[in-house]
Amino acid sequence: MLIGGFAYEVHLARVKHASPALAESAFAALGGVRAIIAEVVWFRADRLQEEGRYVELRQLAETLTLLEPHTPEIWSYAAWNLAYNISIMMPTDEDRWRWVEAAIRLLRDRGLKFNPGSREICRELAWLFELKLGGKLDQAAPTFRTKWKAIVEDVKSRDAWEEIGMEKSKMDEIERITGFNDWADPQMSAMYWAKEGGFTDIFTQAKIIYQRTHNMIQYKAL
Repeated sequence: MLIGGFAYEVHLARVKHASPALAESAFAALGGVRAIIAEVVWFRADRLQEEGRYVELRQLAETLTLLEPHTPEIWSYAAWNLAYNISIMMPTDEDRWRWVEAAIRLLRDRGLKFNPGSREICRELAWLFELKLGGKLDQAAPTFRTKWKAIVEDVKSRDAWEEIGMEKSKMDEIERITGFNDWADPQMSAMYWAKEGGFTDIFTQAKIIYQRTHNMIQYKAL
């Protein structure tokens, strides 16, 4: 099989549409050539990164998550590209949100399935909620928060927290520790994933931002 040859292209196309378990099995079938392919893809990804060709980089990053699914750093790399590089190229806040949400889903729904309890992935999720959704890094952040609030209200109405990767018992513990309970606020999700990964510094930062934001809301309501 030649790397980049027709046989490999067909194989890759099939794998991309398979379930995570089937995808891993399919790439495992490549045997020793899998490591060589990964090296070639990494080299190409570095070139695209340097050239700012982020949309093309997204496709290669997705391939890397399939080639090396048990390497958390690759999932972080792919999600960062979606949330920070590609999203800011979009013309509308709605379009930006689609890419940011894709990054969250990539880490939460796929990355953590291949790497349960990964501190690296939990940290990336915590940062996404604290800074990208809950902070002022992106001018579209208010739209992100509105979109996230709608998602949270939906899962709350159906008691389907597992759809956003959360366990109710762990949420209750955070509420007990902090006294906070507004899960529509992205900082609550930042605290959740920071606690999952054992990052007390991120947890504390998110807690402070949450408190400051809600104090300001209460002050304006007076």
